[in-house]
Amino acid sequence: MAEVAFAKTFLTTIDSRPIKLSPDHVEDARRYPSRMPHIMPRMPKPMSKPTKLAPGQERSITVTAKSLRNPPLDIKLSSQSLNTSILDIKNHVSSQARIPADKIKILQNKRPVPDSKVLKDVVGDTDTSVEFSIMVMGGAASILPEATPEVAAPSDPTGAAAVQTDAFWADLKGFLMQRLKDEQEAESLSSLFKSSWEAKQ
Repeated sequence: MAEVAFAKTFLTTIDSRPIKLSPDHVEDARRYPSRMPHIMPRMPKPMSKPTKLAPGQERSITVTAKSLRNPPLDIKLSSQSLNTSILDIKNHVSSQARIPADKIKILQNKRPVPDSKVLKDVVGDTDTSVEFSIMVMGGAASILPEATPEVAAPSDPTGAAAVQTDAFWADLKGFLMQRLKDEQEAESLSSLFKSSWEAKQ
């Protein structure tokens, strides 16, 4: 009821004043009605004072990323810096789960967390661990197949070993036929080259 009493007092004060005030009118602040000061309620958790830590003494966070839907995932990342971004967490999950990073959404308390945020923005002052939920766009179909090692194709023989193959002499005969436009002459030269090479062996 303090508001009602104040309103009545204010209206009574206005009634005793002239309707028009002069341009240089100044009200004496000492004549204002007294008001109770407004006190803010105490915070449930006191604010911590900033502390300066030496390099290497920063608090590390253990990150757990879980997905209860298809595909089921449970990934744990230990010793993460407070400056680790959500994008870095997403890339770690992508590399371990073989899921493209653009198909992954990181959630906290069922709300998506932007990639630009860092762990410092989503954990408390004394927390040492945080748990995220993973939503995979497209489900299990987004999982990339395991990479299979490529089998190197057998290389063709080179040097003197290539001359000992029938393919070499067939290629030579084809080359001579293409240049000479004469099958008999190409056959004769190919046989001559082959017999000369065999005589040197």
